Amino acid sequence: MYKNDRVTRRYSEPFKLKILSELSTGKYSKYELGKLYGIACSTINEWIRKYERKDLMNTRVMVETKDEITRIKALQKEIEQLKKLLLKKDMDQLVDDAYLEVAAQKLGYKSVLELKKKLNIKP
Repeated sequence: MYKNDRVTRRYSEPFKLKILSELSTGKYSKYELGKLYGIACSTINEWIRKYERKDLMNTRVMVETKDEITRIKALQKEIEQLKKLLLKKDMDQLVDDAYLEVAAQKLGYKSVLELKKKLNIKP
């Protein structure tokens, strides 16, 4: 198929407005209108933006109580604390590994693993 073989569809303004009015009645969804008229849902979304019909866009409304908001903030704070603790633990492990490398070199071992075996430390 060549690029020139594609059909470009142009829709009239009254047709676009008709689709939007049918959508606003709630009788059909975007998907159903798309199937009915052979229009992609993304095209309908473009028309909604063009005619500034934000009331027809899929929106997410979150209803939360103050308790839920407080709980979410507390959980977010706890997550941040846990991230800091995890980072500290990782840094401590890196420092410990560096100390073991230096100790293995100073004591004349070939590797840290050899030092750990000698001292009966689990790798």
